[in-house]
Amino acid sequence: DHGENSLAAKLREIARRTGIRIVGPNCLGVMSLRTKLNASFAAAAAPAGDLAIISQSGAVAAGLIDWARAHHLGLSGLVSVGDMSDVNFADLLDHFALDASTRAIVLYIESITEAKRFLSAARAAARVKPVIVVKSGRHYEAAKAAATHTGALAGRDAVYEAAFRRAGLLRVNGLDEVFAAAETLGRVRPFNGKRLAILTNGGGLGVLAVDGLLDLGGETAKLAPETIEKLNAKLPSNWSKSNPIDIVGDADPQRFTDSLTETLADKGVDAVLAMHCPTALSTGAGAAEAVAKAVAAHRSKTLNAKPVFAVWFGGTPQLDAIFATARLPPFATAADALRGFMQMVRWRESRDALMRTPPDLPPDFKPDPARARRAIRQAISEGRQWLDQLEIVEVLDAYGVECASSVLATTPQEAAAAGRAYLITNGAVAVKIASRDITHKSDIGAVKLDLRTPEAVEEAARDILTRIPKLRPNAHIEGVTVHPMIVRPHGRELIAGIGDDPVFGPVVIFGRGGKAVERIADAALALPPLDLDLAHSLIARTRVRRVLDAYRDVPAADMDQIALTLVKLSQ
Repeated sequence: DHGENSLAAKLREIARRTGIRIVGPNCLGVMSLRTKLNASFAAAAAPAGDLAIISQSGAVAAGLIDWARAHHLGLSGLVSVGDMSDVNFADLLDHFALDASTRAIVLYIESITEAKRFLSAARAAARVKPVIVVKSGRHYEAAKAAATHTGALAGRDAVYEAAFRRAGLLRVNGLDEVFAAAETLGRVRPFNGKRLAILTNGGGLGVLAVDGLLDLGGETAKLAPETIEKLNAKLPSNWSKSNPIDIVGDADPQRFTDSLTETLADKGVDAVLAMHCPTALSTGAGAAEAVAKAVAAHRSKTLNAKPVFAVWFGGTPQLDAIFATARLPPFATAADALRGFMQMVRWRESRDALMRTPPDLPPDFKPDPARARRAIRQAISEGRQWLDQLEIVEVLDAYGVECASSVLATTPQEAAAAGRAYLITNGAVAVKIASRDITHKSDIGAVKLDLRTPEAVEEAARDILTRIPKLRPNAHIEGVTVHPMIVRPHGRELIAGIGDDPVFGPVVIFGRGGKAVERIADAALALPPLDLDLAHSLIARTRVRRVLDAYRDVPAADMDQIALTLVKLSQ
């Protein structure tokens, strides 16, 4: 109970009066590892380090502590926030962003209440250090009967995804990915680029790793000719001569040292994945020591050392100790290592996007908000939920969004008269029900398309005005609207609109259009305001983007105009 007379309310009142901050209640507690504070009921404390964990779940926090202990990964602090009656995510993000002993932050989130504070704190933190977030409830469904297509597409998780993206947070999908990210963040400093070299004593493992890397959107490094020449001098003649670098199954420790040293020196390589497959001719511990030696030598020569990710099949506590001493992130599988690598790449790209100065709006875009507000105030003053057709045109036109013209007709005869002019200019007409209470018109047969004579227009209007009042007796019907049919060869049907989220507010939606948009589910969301770069980025996150370019006899869509329309909607 959180009402005015509840125990929680009394606790908050005492805290405000005394200047005490409250963590929780209903939480695991707090740890500050460097000061040896353990104000929690976790079974054991984690070792001290530079990874901070903020969790809305006590169980998840406890699991992360156990995992950190098992992997010798140090934490700077851990806070289980529980019900967040006082201290919340924003407070803790601010704290750990400024904490010199924290290099990266992991968030476990179930829900957010104060969106503006959270986004402000998250953006500030993500500018200075990686922030990894896992959000549960990814398949929480939106309202079953959303009134509009955009409302149905703006599912709660999709909005959270858009908010995390805008704030520069790196989202992962489950605790296994959190562990991979934490392993990486705990031992790897941020680096530039995404060109990965793969070094292995097992050729098949290298090929599989390349497949996994490309699946995740990564890029294989191309070895420089001089690197290949140096490796030729140190490796057997049957090595792969390219990336992935297969140094052959009988590789001894020196071969690992030599090949890793030359690979790290290549300017076309941003990071290295080193893998070892145990054979009778190649021992895991010796190869691990050789890799640790090469990494130590590389770090001693440069301030911006390249990261090395290690996958040693058949791992042992001895191997874990070797990699922990060398501050190398060991992974059980290549898939985990590749995820960790790409998470670092994605965080750096998000950080760069946060730091980018967006371009100004187009100089010829001059919206008229006052005109739009007048139309909306009229609807509000009448207690309506929706704008009518003419008000919609007013709002869109006030922001320079082009839309098909229309004429309101109250009788079939008026509809036929209005259709004659459109038949001359366009050759065909569409007729729709005019009702503020009916949003999905085609579902009840209230839309008639491709009408080519005044008589057909009149008959369509008569059918709609006779049939729809019987289907929707409580709907207020003004008549029908008559529109020109705009048919473009090779046109692509898109959707662009605005949804409203109870936590984050307005969201801009773009994707493939049509009556089946919810079934197709090809849409992406972004928080406004958008500039042209952000609008193009939003478009790029959809599958329909692939058919907006020219192909075969189909010309390219006007991408700049689509992006500009999204900017106008966001404004």
